[in-house]
Amino acid sequence: MSEMASRTWAEPLATGVALADAQLRLLWVNPALAELLDIGPRSAVGQSLAVLLHDPAWMALAERALEEPSPLQLRGIEIPSGRGETAHIDVSMQRLPHGELLVEVHALAPPAVSETPLSATLRGFAHEVKNPLAGLRGAAQLLQRRVEEESLRALAGLVIAEADRLTTLANRLLRQDGAAAQLGPVNIHERLERLGDLLLAEPTPLALRHDYDPSLPDVFGDADRLLQLLLNLARNATEAGARTLTFRTRAEPGVRLGERTARMALRVDVIDDGPGVPAHLRDTLFEPLVSGRADGTGLGLALAREIAREHGGELRHASRPGETVFSLYLPMGPTHD
Repeated sequence: MSEMASRTWAEPLATGVALADAQLRLLWVNPALAELLDIGPRSAVGQSLAVLLHDPAWMALAERALEEPSPLQLRGIEIPSGRGETAHIDVSMQRLPHGELLVEVHALAPPAVSETPLSATLRGFAHEVKNPLAGLRGAAQLLQRRVEEESLRALAGLVIAEADRLTTLANRLLRQDGAAAQLGPVNIHERLERLGDLLLAEPTPLALRHDYDPSLPDVFGDADRLLQLLLNLARNATEAGARTLTFRTRAEPGVRLGERTARMALRVDVIDDGPGVPAHLRDTLFEPLVSGRADGTGLGLALAREIAREHGGELRHASRPGETVFSLYLPMGPTHD
């Protein structure tokens, strides 16, 4: 891509973009980046890229990016803007065919005071999965148009819907949709039925059982986030070797949830027939990066607990060989100290 083509392509973008030469001198800065950092686009030209990347370690990575065939990423960094404020950004740097360095800057909302290391990890993960999700969705759309068998079209539709849901979740983790959650009444049984559809579409043989209390009212929450929580619990079970899952719902009075007590709570049990949780993991099971499998990421249950707490609830578990129960508690109505 030539310098002129880069400018034409990037001029209208909301993403901040800069172009530097092989000596890491700025050739051009687009309006979005100039506004983000409160710098003059013309006055920046000819200056070192250090105007943007103040840390010597980041400049060393920029030099490395000129030699690498693949883009290099900086996640969740903080740089001062010209207004005396701090800009929170992700940066991607890629060498172009003529030797220039293309720098993309994605603005992030400042991290909340209560943000956990897990949240920061998930934001980086969200960046990595958005492009593959778009490709997955496009392939599923193409497949849906080309196949004639209704069952295959339905499966393609399921892939499209899940790609859209995960993209929405990724945007929320990146705080790009303007809201941390989409709250409203949630029918937990509808979410569990949706979960069953997703699990049965996977190649691993699985038996599903249901033990619902049909009198339970809706709970207030984010339907997509709650589905993700339940999906993480179910996949944790199947990846541990479970072949039968039971979904059970009950109302339970007087449940302690963190520092408060719910007069009435909804309890959702995900029960599996797997080998059980190893004794050495039981006290740290919900911590980030803790996994009982060599290929496990240790993020699924940690994210599930984070979503539960976002809803004012809790996750608990009880385990013995042949039966493990993960219980989600969500408040129904007010809580008290």
